[in-house]
Amino acid sequence: MSDAITAEGLVKKFGEVTALDELSFSVPQGTVLALLGPNGAGKTTAVRVLTTLLPPDAGSATVAGFDVVGDARRLRAHIGLSGQYAAVDEHLTGAENLEMVGRLYHLGAKRSRARARELLERFDLAGAADRPVKGYSGGMRRRIDLAGALVADPPVLFLDEPTTGLDPRARTALWDTILELVAGGTTLLLTTQYMEEADRLADRILVIDHGGAIARGTPDELKDQVGGNRIELTVSDAAELETARETLAWVAVGAVRTVPESLQITVPVTDGPEALRHVLGRLADAGVRVRDAGLRRPTLDDVYLTLTGRRTPDTEPQGATR
Repeated sequence: MSDAITAEGLVKKFGEVTALDELSFSVPQGTVLALLGPNGAGKTTAVRVLTTLLPPDAGSATVAGFDVVGDARRLRAHIGLSGQYAAVDEHLTGAENLEMVGRLYHLGAKRSRARARELLERFDLAGAADRPVKGYSGGMRRRIDLAGALVADPPVLFLDEPTTGLDPRARTALWDTILELVAGGTTLLLTTQYMEEADRLADRILVIDHGGAIARGTPDELKDQVGGNRIELTVSDAAELETARETLAWVAVGAVRTVPESLQITVPVTDGPEALRHVLGRLADAGVRVRDAGLRRPTLDDVYLTLTGRRTPDTEPQGATR
């Protein structure tokens, strides 16, 4: 399987800030790579370089066999891009937006009109085809924006945080659409801060921070890197939270996380069920009342926290400590 995207030692600086620091990776054809990282990690800069919107200061990259600098003009006909915010004209209808994109790709009036109707049906927007986009919901705008990225039927697609701001139902529907595209052979590079999204969509994940790669692998491989299990429990009284945290510190193999608002504690452990039994016994001896307790495998959120020292923005509760 050949690579649809390759990046070798990409560097991009904005004044004194290094947005990309010798970033290298590849994406095989027909697969999904998710770029994970905190705000300012370099995810969007990487997408802009790979889609010819920004030239790199050093390094090289190819997409669909074209150099992102030397073959930029020809490359643009082989990629689709959907950014963090829907790039649509609110005063045009959904059909008019897609037809306009087709004309920009030089598909001609007839083909642009036909392609617009195909995509409106595919994204369940046919009933809103002749309505101005300003009246669309957030989920409908994301779908029309993704449809616009597919007008030229590109073999490589870039989605920069495509489900930001969507409700869970709209997000799940968009995930299903993305999976259909990949099943049809599309190569996808996805940036996201949603761990569930990366777990659901990605074949491989690249975690970046400060412009450089800090971990890579399949979702399961990254979880295995963190290792162990997690005890999650909820105490009955806020006054007992600190006592519980101190009591549990002896069994933890990493940082004990507490969320005061929900009275929850997460404890990384190595020996699973046996550790849970000891934990519950110790808490009972300390007079801590436990409302709920369980054992689970590490999640991608645990991976993210371990690698970057931060929780993802979508899961960061107010007042959380670690």
